[in-house]
Amino acid sequence: MTAKVVGLRVPRLEDRSLLTGRARFVEDIGLPDTLEAAFLRSPHAHAQVRKIDVQAALQVPGVHAVYTMADLRPHLTSDRLVVALPSATIKRSLDRPVLAYDEVCYVGEPIAVVIADDRYIAEDAMALVEVDYDPLPAAVDCRDAVKADAPRAHTNAPDNVVAEFNLKFGDVASAFDGAAAVFKESLRPMRGGSHSMECRGVIANYEVATDQLTVWSSTQTPHSALRLLADLLGRDEGHVRVITPDVGGGFGPKLVFYSEELVTAFAAIALRRPVKWIEDRREHFLSTTQEREQYWDVEIAADNDGRVRGVRGAMVHDHGAYTARGVNVAFEAAQTLTMPYDVPACDLHVRLAVTNKVPVTPVRGAGQPQGVFIMERLLDRVALEMKLDRAEVRARNLIRPEQMPYSKPFKTRGGVPVVIDSGDYPQCQAKALAAASWQDFPQRQAEARAQGRLLGIGIANFVEMTGRGPYEPATVRINTSGKIHVSSSAAAMGQGTKTMLAQIVAEQLGGDMSHIVVTTGDTATSATGFGGFGSRQTVTAGSSAHAAAVKVRDKVLAVAGQLLEVSHQDLEIVGNEIRLKGAAGLKVTFAEVVKASMGTAGFYLPGGLPPGMEATEHVVINDMTYANGTEVATVEVDPDTGAVTILDIVIVHDCGKAINPTIVEGQVIGGVVHGIGNALFEQMLYNDDGQPLTTTLAEYLLPTSTETPRIRVLHHESPTPLNPLGAKGVGEAGVLPTAAAVVSAIENALGQYAVTIRQSPVSPSDIVALIAAARTEPAASAIIDACRPGR
Repeated sequence: MTAKVVGLRVPRLEDRSLLTGRARFVEDIGLPDTLEAAFLRSPHAHAQVRKIDVQAALQVPGVHAVYTMADLRPHLTSDRLVVALPSATIKRSLDRPVLAYDEVCYVGEPIAVVIADDRYIAEDAMALVEVDYDPLPAAVDCRDAVKADAPRAHTNAPDNVVAEFNLKFGDVASAFDGAAAVFKESLRPMRGGSHSMECRGVIANYEVATDQLTVWSSTQTPHSALRLLADLLGRDEGHVRVITPDVGGGFGPKLVFYSEELVTAFAAIALRRPVKWIEDRREHFLSTTQEREQYWDVEIAADNDGRVRGVRGAMVHDHGAYTARGVNVAFEAAQTLTMPYDVPACDLHVRLAVTNKVPVTPVRGAGQPQGVFIMERLLDRVALEMKLDRAEVRARNLIRPEQMPYSKPFKTRGGVPVVIDSGDYPQCQAKALAAASWQDFPQRQAEARAQGRLLGIGIANFVEMTGRGPYEPATVRINTSGKIHVSSSAAAMGQGTKTMLAQIVAEQLGGDMSHIVVTTGDTATSATGFGGFGSRQTVTAGSSAHAAAVKVRDKVLAVAGQLLEVSHQDLEIVGNEIRLKGAAGLKVTFAEVVKASMGTAGFYLPGGLPPGMEATEHVVINDMTYANGTEVATVEVDPDTGAVTILDIVIVHDCGKAINPTIVEGQVIGGVVHGIGNALFEQMLYNDDGQPLTTTLAEYLLPTSTETPRIRVLHHESPTPLNPLGAKGVGEAGVLPTAAAVVSAIENALGQYAVTIRQSPVSPSDIVALIAAARTEPAASAIIDACRPGR
């Protein structure tokens, strides 16, 4: 081929419409006579619902309907959203009700909906709906929730443990009995949200003449939404269409199907009018799924040289009030714990505790940042206690390149063996250390201390599970105009999916991306698909697009060869033309080839080939592919105020073959910034009654440009043999190591105080408390929980 585009920093196709204001988000979709919805939500963390009276709300001018579960039930096949991924570890079903009717189990749970001419009227009428509640004790702290005498998060539940499992391999007893040293830690990653720039939203329209329901949703999983809408509304899938317009960020919670999508669609059918619901930021705090909160009590056993012999302990995971996805967050946190390292033994007991808080589902990383945080904190402890360099301890335990592919002694939640396919972990760490001048840092640190400044440096390694299968289809078609159309069930949410697909297809079909039109996230273009989550779409949809483009290319060359009366092996595709190699004047265009392939009535098709220029592929890839990297963070800490300034972050990342290095860097940097929030800012707080204390962006802090340091991304490519592109996923990579690296750096900066940081995020008040405790009790670490309002 003359033109190659895979691996180049080509401009993103998505950016022009975004930068010129022509992007189309759910809120931008304006249909004539659209009504708007407002949802009444529970003010209680736990209560019985005695009665719901909507009569006053119905009398408000401009109100068209008020629905409760009693109104919806006759029209639905179920009053529950049954969405849990299968797992033998789940002890009982905890499916969300479409609308709560007899019991509410968290603040923000939807109870009723008002449909009105506009949102203002709907909100005013909603205030007139009267609900008779009987408050009940709430289970708030997941550590307390698993106790036998804890208040039940659901009144009919025998206990609050919804799932339980063990991750166990190797001879743990021997590993610990023969260890030179054993260190114990209690660690806690905190609960937080996703907080995409665009909140959730949906608009539904029902065409009576065609019996067609069309739903535009800011979702990561349009095909899942279609199936659930069809199932719950009792409709044929062919009469339901779900479209994902431009999406202003997903980060995990938008892969979940919510009551608002179903209820809005029902209202559009019932009222024969388009109906729109747009989530506001307060609703996002109260009703969009969250993640991260876990309590780990763990031990690590090591030899005298710092080599890890085993890890054991227990973890309690806050599951929230319902099962809105499954056990995957806790499961992947447990699996991630030892992932980059050659650890011979592990015994981890995991319990998923139901609490009266917002349900928990994946947020960028899906449990993996917690697993990384725990292991990296343990390794820092080994290095500290055994007086070893932190980087050297990691180097001695990393999986070596000659061990690849490396089989872990456990399976994914889907039952697929965990086999790390490729990578050079020691080399990634070495690159990061060199870029961050790790060896020179003690001198810089000493010079800064002489000036009264406290500098610290931290390190973390990670392995990211990517490319979750089994497939994501793609269709490549050349029209008679010569334009190449690519369609896929992949869901774009800001990560450059359309550019990625266009580059992969252009690599086979002339290299000119200006001739390519990409459609994603529309169920009308493909019958099956899973959507965007788990850093999977380049691996799955990209591989399908590649395979489809190869088939179309072969056919283009075959037909062009017949038209030009030359062998197809002597042809090349350049731009939108097929040329004889070495004779640019002998050529045909895509348009001419496609028209010839369509045939003429009564005449033979060229070469007996099937008509048209189109191919659809579903490349099946069951095995996951594993990306990896190393992050080094440098910080400065003010011991008087506890303020932390991140001075520099270096991250070396290996996602196999990078389709577009610029997009890869954007994804990695975005993940790092998300990780900075996890390290220093983001925490969803609740009081002892289950009332959320952080429901605005004034209370729940996010990193902004002023808190974001220079982030240097270095690439290391270890192509995977598991797909034709050699690519691995990248969307979540940056968030995995960041909290661990930043906290390690803070602890290093505070070395003179001998403090131990056992949680993330760590706030200025936490740091001040740690220092104060160390000054009064030099051998002890501060208990940070005592300084925190709420849980």
